[in-house]
Amino acid sequence: MSRTSRHHKSGKKKYILIAVLLAVVALTTGYGVNASNYSDRFLPNTKINHTDISNLTVSEANKKLQEATAQTNFTITDNGTEWKKVSLADLGMKTDFSKELDNLLGDQNQWGWGMAYVFTSNSSDVNGLTLDEAQLDAAAANIQTELNTLNESRTKTADATLTKGPTGFTITPEVNGNSVNVDQVIKDLKAFVAKDQFTLDLMDYTEKPTVLSTDATLQEQMNQLNQIAQIQGNYTINGETFQIPTETISGWLTYTDGKVSLDREQVKAYVTSLGEKYNTSTNATKFNSTKRGEVSVPAGTYSWTIQPDSETDALMEAILAGAPFTRTPITAGSAAADTPLIGNTYIEVDLQNQHMWYYKDGAVALETDVVTGKPKSATPPGVNYIWEKKTNETLKGKNDDGTDYASPVAYWLPIDWTGVGIHDSDWQPAYGGDLYLTNGSHGCVNTPPDVMKTLYEAVEVGTPVLVF
Repeated sequence: MSRTSRHHKSGKKKYILIAVLLAVVALTTGYGVNASNYSDRFLPNTKINHTDISNLTVSEANKKLQEATAQTNFTITDNGTEWKKVSLADLGMKTDFSKELDNLLGDQNQWGWGMAYVFTSNSSDVNGLTLDEAQLDAAAANIQTELNTLNESRTKTADATLTKGPTGFTITPEVNGNSVNVDQVIKDLKAFVAKDQFTLDLMDYTEKPTVLSTDATLQEQMNQLNQIAQIQGNYTINGETFQIPTETISGWLTYTDGKVSLDREQVKAYVTSLGEKYNTSTNATKFNSTKRGEVSVPAGTYSWTIQPDSETDALMEAILAGAPFTRTPITAGSAAADTPLIGNTYIEVDLQNQHMWYYKDGAVALETDVVTGKPKSATPPGVNYIWEKKTNETLKGKNDDGTDYASPVAYWLPIDWTGVGIHDSDWQPAYGGDLYLTNGSHGCVNTPPDVMKTLYEAVEVGTPVLVF
């Protein structure tokens, strides 16, 4: 090869190399210029929340994302069909993605813009949503009103329950309705909005019965109620036994929220009526007297009173136990309620006949004329009892003229709470007849001393004393 030819080829290579270098410089310069453009813009194929923000500034991207969010709705469907659509803005959703976009722009490599064209898009999610709770509550309240109106036209779901009828309790079957659990819808609506979940279907909130007519517990409760409704409940009061009417007990039965119970107010009313009829503390006692036949003796210290609250609780417990029972009411007082108030042992003081008898086991053990209180301080009638026995006591009080008196006695049997009692009285010249009108006591039962000694030794504390 000639020298001229070699020189020509060498020059050609040189020009090619220069051209390549110039092309590289041009490309580098152009790439750098484009890279500088992406210092404040997002790279190609950049998507945020599924929205393309390629080549946009932060401000431009923020605006585009806000517009996209503004077009987003919360959709409520009913069995797949749209029932209501509410914009996120109406639900109190506010949008500003600036801070998150600034962070993303700062993290991107502006020199990678060329690669962004070639490879898969850069997709991210950012949270620029803030929630106005007050606005959400107001919107939810409106939706709640609409749902309540919707429910009015729907069949309300109901659990199987027990129903009282003339022959007892029966099961009313459940109702499979299509009403919506409004409270749960509203609760989930608020939760979904806060979690960027924007759909719900009312079919998911259709109420279902939780208790079916085949429920074993319900069947058991029905049997229990019907058993209680027919229970035989008896009371023994003053020696008399009587049955609480079964229809009365049945009327007290209740079944609420799956629980068998009794209407306490009705039970208490019944117990109170027993007290009004039988309480010996407020009712006079019929008594077959020695000389005057049947007399009515007012209530006195020997008596009892039914305790309404405690007896109501006890009666309810006995009924709900489901077994036949006979009980005596809970009482307060000095006597027992189960047996007759006056048995076969008692003291009888007949004011009209001015005579006293002591009966022991149904037979007269002692009797005597007495002197009771004078008209101005008459011996009070009543069913009383000997609550203490004392000897050698001095009885003190006031005379009619206001002066004090002090009367020593050998035997003292107090019978009420006012100071009235039975005692010996050696100052009395005689007993019986009309002596009480002129020489009567301050209210006590004056008794001959020798008889009083015998009576004192014979009677026991707790012996009833009927004064009439």
